[in-house]
Amino acid sequence: MKTFISIVFLGIGSAVLAQDVILQGQTRREIEKAQRIAGRPVIDDTIIQQKVTEYPLLSTQFKTTTEVDRIEPATIKIKEQLDQLYTTYIKLGVGTELMPLGEVYFNNTRSRKYVYGANVKHLSSWGNIPGYERNTFDRTSIGAYGGINEKRYQLLGDFHYRNQGLHYYAIQAPLDSLGKDRTRQRYNDLGFDVLYKSNAKIDTFGINYQLGLKYNHFNTLKPSIDSLADWRSRENFFAINGLGEYRLNENIYSVGLDIMHNKYRYGNETDSISPIDTAIVRPNTIISLKPSFKTYLWNDKFKATVGLDLTVNADGKTKVHIYPVAEVKYSLFNDMFIPYIGVRGGMKQTSLKSLTLENEFLRPNVAMKNENTAIDVYGGFKGTLSRSISFNIGGGYSFIQNMALFVNDTVYSPGNRFDVIFDTAKVFTLEGSISYQMLEKLKIDVLGRYRSYELRNNVHAWNRPDFELVTRVHYNLFDKFYANFDFKLETGRKALVYAPGDGVQEEDLQYFRKLGAIYDFNLGLEYRYTRRLSVFVQLNNIAAQRYQRWYNAPVHSFQVLGGLTFRL
Repeated sequence: MKTFISIVFLGIGSAVLAQDVILQGQTRREIEKAQRIAGRPVIDDTIIQQKVTEYPLLSTQFKTTTEVDRIEPATIKIKEQLDQLYTTYIKLGVGTELMPLGEVYFNNTRSRKYVYGANVKHLSSWGNIPGYERNTFDRTSIGAYGGINEKRYQLLGDFHYRNQGLHYYAIQAPLDSLGKDRTRQRYNDLGFDVLYKSNAKIDTFGINYQLGLKYNHFNTLKPSIDSLADWRSRENFFAINGLGEYRLNENIYSVGLDIMHNKYRYGNETDSISPIDTAIVRPNTIISLKPSFKTYLWNDKFKATVGLDLTVNADGKTKVHIYPVAEVKYSLFNDMFIPYIGVRGGMKQTSLKSLTLENEFLRPNVAMKNENTAIDVYGGFKGTLSRSISFNIGGGYSFIQNMALFVNDTVYSPGNRFDVIFDTAKVFTLEGSISYQMLEKLKIDVLGRYRSYELRNNVHAWNRPDFELVTRVHYNLFDKFYANFDFKLETGRKALVYAPGDGVQEEDLQYFRKLGAIYDFNLGLEYRYTRRLSVFVQLNNIAAQRYQRWYNAPVHSFQVLGGLTFRL
């Protein structure tokens, strides 16, 4: 009922308010004056401070224990002091066959900048081989060297003098049956060389170069007759060698220049002693230009060289030769196996000195030709089997013009001297070597080489072996006892003869004799009493084989040589 009455009153009120009422009258209303607010409006924001909740850090204690282990004191290995160097070394000895030996060496001690030294050596023998001409000999040499090492360059120099006396004994005859003057010979060898090398850093694109100068004089024994004083052999050698290198990244560009001149003279140019003994004057010049390119790739595992050797040979007639220069190597398994292959060639200047170094019993008046290796192809592989063992196996083929062969001379002598003949040869080579080294205690080297010759005018390469085997052993016991063992084997040597006889064979109308094998055993022992004093003994040709080094020129039998060494 109350709700109904409320609804009725609300409806009546709403009707009354909905009617329009108009009131009219007069009145006075005052309006306040407006005032300008001088201040600038600002934002007045209310910042509600947030309550920061803090969490107390709960501390928990754990029971711990500490144990200290004992640390052994460290040991520091102090580097051993360098061995003391001595400025002078003297070796004196004497052997069978009345063989005195003397050697003196002098050098400076450790120096960063300078190096210099000198030496004097002498060896002679006054014994004779029964049934042959006098075969005494003597060899004396003097040498000196020096050098300056700077950051930017190196300057090196060397001087040498050699005096060698011998007898032409390659004939079975009673002692001095030919006379001493007809068998004597003496060589004098004097020369020097100087080399300058720059040391520019390769990582700054610098150019390295070197320049060398060489001179050598060589002459034979002067005849005892004064009127024949000019009838001996003399030669003067002069050479200039240059090389320039430029490195760009992994590539090296280089150019080499060699100028060699040798003038050989025997007798007077327009004179002669006899119809068969005439003067010989031979100027010999070789100029070689050698540009090449080298590259190193894949962390230096691959190495390649490509170039040319342009040579002018002015030996009588002037000829130009072009030789290839190429080589490729590749390292496998961290240098354990390195295959290689290459091709090369070159001109070798032949001189009386070079020939007598190979065969000292050569007659002085010889007609010489430069040896021309038109092509030499080679290949093989080398590497290491362990830290102590290294090896090399290879082979090759070469075509050589004017290869020197030694034969007994029967024109100017009764056969006790040797002459040189030249021939064109194809040479096939197979060789291998292996080395073993155990620290500084033991070192063993073994080298084997086989050569097959195919010559144009001769059936064999006279006095040259087909097979060679060389073995060297060095042993050090407690730095007190030292032993050196050498063994040399040569087989297949043959000598040209001019008539049939016992043991003489014939092939293609040429007579020859087999020289037999060479078995040469040598043993050296040394005991170092102190660092300054030691004693030594050398046993040569232990097998006592009187083999023929050259046809009809046997060597001495078993020899013993002993003496002392001093360091000052």
